[in-house]
Amino acid sequence: MVAAGAALADEVGLSRLTMGLLAERLGVRTPSLYKHVSGQEDLSRRIAVLALREAADAVGGAVQGYAGRDALAAAARAFRAFVLAHPGRYAATIGAEPTGPDDPLAAEGQRLLGAFMAVLRGYEIAEADVDHALRTLRSLCHGFATLQSADGFRWSADIDESFEWLIAFADRGLRAS
Repeated sequence: MVAAGAALADEVGLSRLTMGLLAERLGVRTPSLYKHVSGQEDLSRRIAVLALREAADAVGGAVQGYAGRDALAAAARAFRAFVLAHPGRYAATIGAEPTGPDDPLAAEGQRLLGAFMAVLRGYEIAEADVDHALRTLRSLCHGFATLQSADGFRWSADIDESFEWLIAFADRGLRAS
């Protein structure tokens, strides 16, 4: 049911996903959904966990065997591809807060951060700057992918070329730090 909700969120947008719409898609009555989730908020959290798991798998798999700029490029491309393919489920991750260290949301979020940490190991980042570097990478990748997903780049420059420029920019910044 969560996978169906995630797919529907990707199709219609997370803000338009409702229990009634999901029930209709699944061919069941809405009250039947409450056997699986406690409500809309629970469904969104479960979609967020799924999205973080899938994004961590995509980024983690992409960086294996790479270091430095190659790892950065692989991670950025995998993250962007995930967000573009799954905008609704990715939207569920924004602002989702773990309830504690045992929350699956925390575990999957840590896995995604771990994939980006693997990228940073290819650079000489001071321990005191690792959090800043992670936030910078997340901001760059998240910002570009969500803007593109929302059709936010309407000028004539090729979007893929702009993304490769972003990767080169991030690489230069990480090497300079």
